[in-house]
Amino acid sequence: MIPDRIEKTALLHAPLERVWRAVSDAREFGSWFGVAFDGPFVAGRAIAGRIVPTTADADVAKLQEPHTGKRFEFHVEAMEPPRLIAFRWHPYAMDPSVDYTREPTTLIVFELTPVGNDTRLSIVESGFDDIPLSRRSAAFTANDGGWTHQLRLVANYLATSTTG
Repeated sequence: MIPDRIEKTALLHAPLERVWRAVSDAREFGSWFGVAFDGPFVAGRAIAGRIVPTTADADVAKLQEPHTGKRFEFHVEAMEPPRLIAFRWHPYAMDPSVDYTREPTTLIVFELTPVGNDTRLSIVESGFDDIPLSRRSAAFTANDGGWTHQLRLVANYLATSTTG
């Protein structure tokens, strides 16, 4: 049985305000995540972009290269500065011949907690029970590994970024 949720946590060696910018500013988020977004994140609005290789890790960038230019979409559910940002998306929507728009989405919540001069970033993606059974296992497995990589990417980005 596939669980309904993925939970990942990392202690990032950056202050809360800096981590908040890295996860709430579409340009910064896209830089480490690997998407060039068409505009800013705004609560209650959808945002699209195109996959581009991450700037935070050369090995992951190579894995992303074959997907360069592929359309990417998020719906920004909530923004509660500087503690929480939540998105919805169609998980593991990789086949360009499939229309995923009729499928349910999963909810991704980034929650930030200060820990001294550092910040704990928790990422929870939930709603896999509603994903069609034919895709559920692949979506869960891909995203479980993907969020592990993304935590490493945001940590690398924060460690090397020259953006304040």
